[in-house]
Order: sequence, then C-alpha cells, then structure tokens
Amino acid sequence: MDHALVKRMRSEVGDRLAEQRRLDAAAGTPAMTGEDERQFARALIAQVLEEHARGEFTAGRAPFNAQEEEELATAIHAALFGVGRLQPLLEDQQLENIDINGCDRVFLGYADGREVMGEPVADSDDELVELIQALAAYSGLSSRPFDTANPQLDLRLPDGSRLSAVMDVTLRPAVSIRRARLGKVFLADLVGNGTLRAEVANFLAAAAAARKNLMIAGATNAGKTTLLRAIVNQIPGTERLITVERSLELGIDHFPELHPNVIAFEERLPNMEGQGAITMAELVRRSLRMNPSRVIVGEVLGDEIVTMLNAMTQGNDGSLSTIHANSSMEVFNRISTYAIQSAERLPVEATHMLIAGAVDFVVFIEKHNDYGRGGSLRRYVSSVREVTGVDGRVLSSEVFAPGPDGKAVPHAPVSCAAELAGHGYDPSEGAW
Repeated sequence: MDHALVKRMRSEVGDRLAEQRRLDAAAGTPAMTGEDERQFARALIAQVLEEHARGEFTAGRAPFNAQEEEELATAIHAALFGVGRLQPLLEDQQLENIDINGCDRVFLGYADGREVMGEPVADSDDELVELIQALAAYSGLSSRPFDTANPQLDLRLPDGSRLSAVMDVTLRPAVSIRRARLGKVFLADLVGNGTLRAEVANFLAAAAAARKNLMIAGATNAGKTTLLRAIVNQIPGTERLITVERSLELGIDHFPELHPNVIAFEERLPNMEGQGAITMAELVRRSLRMNPSRVIVGEVLGDEIVTMLNAMTQGNDGSLSTIHANSSMEVFNRISTYAIQSAERLPVEATHMLIAGAVDFVVFIEKHNDYGRGGSLRRYVSSVREVTGVDGRVLSSEVFAPGPDGKAVPHAPVSCAAELAGHGYDPSEGAW
C-alpha cells in the first residue's frame, strides 16, 4: 500500500466533502447524516480514483487493477472515517492487543499468546497524534482532548476496543489498544473456551438470577470485562440496567435484543477552563435516581467505591463491578485502600463493615501466558469467595478454589445454597 498516495487522496476527498458541506449550508440544505456523508464520500473516492487512473493512462503508466483500486478505496475511507492504518489490525479477529511506542514501534499480541512486531501505523509521531485526536473527537458521549494540556486519553473505539494513549509524559506518543474480541458473549461460550468450568457457570448464572452482588477481580487484561458481560447476559431483558464507566466499553446497550432498557453513563472530563467535570462517584449517585433494577460499574479505580457499596446496600441488589487485584482475598484490602482515599475518608473498620453488608461474592480470574513454553495464553476463573460477615475484618469462605489445573472447583459449601437452588443451582451437577 502506497500510504503517501492514500494520504494525498484522503486530503482531496476531504476537501471535496468540506466544499459540499459549505454549499449545502449556503443553500440552506439540511446537513447530511453520518451515513449519508459516508456514502457520499464513497462516491467521491471513486471519482478521485477514476481521475488518478486517467492521469496514469495519459502518462503512459499502467493504472491500478480492480483489486488494487478496491484496497486503495478501503484505505482512503478508513483514513477519513475509520482509524487509518489501524483498521486492518482491528479487523484481525485473532489480534488481542496492539501496543504502539511511537508511530513505527508496533507490537501485536495474539489470542494464542504470540507477540510479534507490526508495520508502522503512521508516517510520523505527529501524524499518530493527529489520528488519536480525530478518534477522540468522535468517540464516547463527549469530545475528549488529547494535547499538551491533556496528555492522557481513554476511549472506546467504534468496534468496542479500548484505547489508552499518552503523550508528553513519554519520549514518544504511546498507545495501547485492547481488542474486544468477545462482545456478545455468554457463560456457555466461556465454558466452551475453557475460561470456567460448567459448575462455576451454573453457580454464576444462579447468583445473577438471585440478585447477588458480584465483584469480578483480576489483573490487567485477564478477561474481567468479558466475564462481566457474560454474567450480565444472564439477567432477564425485562430489567432496567444502568452502567457507569470512565470511558464507554461494556457495550451492553449495543445489544437491545438482549437488554432493551439500558442507560450507559460515562464520566465527563473538565473543559479547558476546568469546569463541567462529572465524576464516577457522582454518576453512581445519579444512577440511583434513574429507577435502576441493577447498577453495573465497569471498573472501580477510586472513590466511587464508597458510593457503589452504599448503592448495593440500599436495595439495588444484583449489582456488578470489576476491580484490579492479585487474588480474591486481596480485593478487600484494595477496596479499603480506595475507601480511605475517598472524600468520606472511611477507616478500615468501617469499610470492612460496608463490604460485608454489600458484596456477596468475589470472582477471581487469572491470566497465564505459556506461549514461550509451547503452550498458549490461558484465562480462567480460579477462585470464588463468599463474604460471610465481619469481625474486625471481612470474613469470607472460598467456595470455589483452584483445582489441579488452576481452574476453580467446588471447595466449601455455599451458605445461600438453598436460595441459589431456587434459581437452578445444583452443586452436585457439573453439567450446565
């Protein structure tokens, strides 16, 4: 692919598109919808390519063949409306992670654990920054600046992938993209790919139906969000769900056939004057006034934890969230750390009482990359811990513990087994 030619043609098409917008405005014609603009751009791209082919023929050079023209048209359209040279990477179903350390240092992580070097995604770091800025302007619920004054960025790409970028705090702009390979996912799918055993899936389905409050814990890229989506898809479609996230990524509202009544809240950053910010904690509080059946917090990373735990104890049973932790037991200390940093400055004892009254189960998911030893990347649920009370500290029982292969197997009786049985849980049956 001649990326210089793509860039030049993208500029030509962009200029013609802008001129059409200007003419429409001058004539009082209603502005084109996003889809109309995309279709019009395709016609402009075909026009530019035809002009290029005539020029090549006049100059005595062979024009592009049909396949080359199609590839060029796709690249131009991606540069205008998509993610430029990132587009082919985002279309690779086996690709899981894209790490960019400057425009020409691209590292690709595949689902089987392989790590390979990729082609440059831009001609310069400035062009890479411009690409990210364009994405930030059209992703999420509000434009998110990415510049010297705002050197950090988190957003959700149109395909559901999660993008995180930084500049000016590193020698070169750096971008990490985590692919959303499993968007519409169910517990049965996770049983099929080995993430959890059938008896654990049976338990989680019953816990969701019984409106138990679940915290899903694990390391970065362990699969917490995917597991959360699968559990959410066990919730009846008649329930009203409200999701609260720093940047939209859960995408539960993208599948109205499963959950037609969903409101997705996204944290809003301050404007250039430092005004207009709406924090996660404020959004969790607001969600409680919106008649939720359940509140789902995409990822707990700060003081919103206190508001969320309070929500769980105020009648919004069946809430879910994810949190970073190294084990199911460590979750309680992590929550306490966040609570101490909150505006309420809750002491550890008070936090433990709040946890005991709010959280029913902690589900821990692990990630192991055995590719270097001839294996592959493995993700699996290794522990499920039930919160049983408080006595100066949170009391808990590991009802599912790591088995011989690391995956969770039944370990201790569940205190609410009778209640879960009413929702289909049978600890004596492994099949699900």
